[in-house]
Amino acid sequence: MAEDGKALALREIAFCETVLAKGGLNVLSETFRGVADITAWEHYPPGDVFDPASGAQWYYHSHPADAGEIEHGHFHCFVRPQGPEGPIHHLAAVGVDAYGRMLRIFTVNQWVVGDDWLDAEATVALLPRFDIQMPQPSYLVNRWLTAIFTAYEAEIAELIHKRDRALASHRPPEGVEARQDRALEVVSELVIPPR
Repeated sequence: MAEDGKALALREIAFCETVLAKGGLNVLSETFRGVADITAWEHYPPGDVFDPASGAQWYYHSHPADAGEIEHGHFHCFVRPQGPEGPIHHLAAVGVDAYGRMLRIFTVNQWVVGDDWLDAEATVALLPRFDIQMPQPSYLVNRWLTAIFTAYEAEIAELIHKRDRALASHRPPEGVEARQDRALEVVSELVIPPR
């Protein structure tokens, strides 16, 4: 990607965050709009977000709170290139703190999301398709996520390649496939420095 495209996407991330902040909001408060109680492991918004034009899909969930844990939860991002009933491919997840500030981008093992597995090259080829232009739960949240995938496309591609290299060298217990080894959850990650 051209450096200009990355700079533009980084500005779009900041723009979305700034507009939300003007209203006392952030990407999490928008994602949870209308939700009375947040439950660990539940998908927010219910039913996920899916853009039929691009095949991009995402949901947010949190894990049970651990003492000292900074990450509130993460946005799992996918592409369904053949539409809502077709195969689903996990691209990466975006971890955020309780204020919606991005902490990291990471890949997970197949058992975590149960997606239709693709190797690194085929997964990386789907990255440009992650483009959510939907009004719900918030157009700004959707554009924020899209801009992350644009701004960090090269880094996410490298994370996906690292995922495959890590799985190829992983030695699970006998009789367990590397992609189904529950001892290996997060396979590669990029920590995002605070802005």
